[in-house]
Amino acid sequence: MSELIQTRHGRVLQLTLNRPAARNALNNDLLLQIAQALESAATDSAVSACVIYGNERCFAAGADLNEMAQKDLPATLNDIRPQLWGRINTFNKPLIAAVNGYALGAGCELALLCDVVIAGDNARFGLPEITLGIMPGAGGTQRLIRCVGKSLASKMILSGESIGAREAREAGLVSDICPPALTLEYALGLAQKMARHAPLALQAAKQALRQSQEMALQAALAQERQLFAMLAATDDRREGIDAFLQKRTPDFKGR
Repeated sequence: MSELIQTRHGRVLQLTLNRPAARNALNNDLLLQIAQALESAATDSAVSACVIYGNERCFAAGADLNEMAQKDLPATLNDIRPQLWGRINTFNKPLIAAVNGYALGAGCELALLCDVVIAGDNARFGLPEITLGIMPGAGGTQRLIRCVGKSLASKMILSGESIGAREAREAGLVSDICPPALTLEYALGLAQKMARHAPLALQAAKQALRQSQEMALQAALAQERQLFAMLAATDDRREGIDAFLQKRTPDFKGR
């Protein structure tokens, strides 16, 4: 049985984590499959957005501790996980996490890496690595503090405590809350709404949003303007403006 199930919904790719017996723990093989699927989708003009999902009871409960326990310091230093996370992070199209149940440790880091997080009202987010004598190592300390602020991020990481869906939404980690049975449906609907827009504009907007977290304000503003100007040379920009003026639905071609 595949640990990652790929399903197409028109221009949206759904990636379903499928290790239920391990509560979708993210081992190296599963991370590699996610990276490969996203790299393929990045160059597929028929895919405009992607949704990552677990199931109604669990998104991903962390890294695979059985795999981690086998690694000493040299093996940890030479682990391929940082490269796999880096490959996932380079995905250039909208990436939505549909989270039910636990998103802990590496599962929370995967959600934080996504552009939008849709949560079931049973979702819980946390980075409990400190309780195991370790700390987050796949972007958790850096992305969580940028997402929810210093105080809450420090509380979660230094105590190991998790937060529920409502607190996550209030803190800015989650955009919308649904009943667990509807989380995937809502996330797919949002992805399909995004996928109707001009592909190059989607990618440029995502790039500018990401840079806002990584660059000083003036540099990020200059980069945003450069991306905005580059879109002026696209056919889709003219099509979008013409369709608006003519009161019709635009027909974007991705060029």
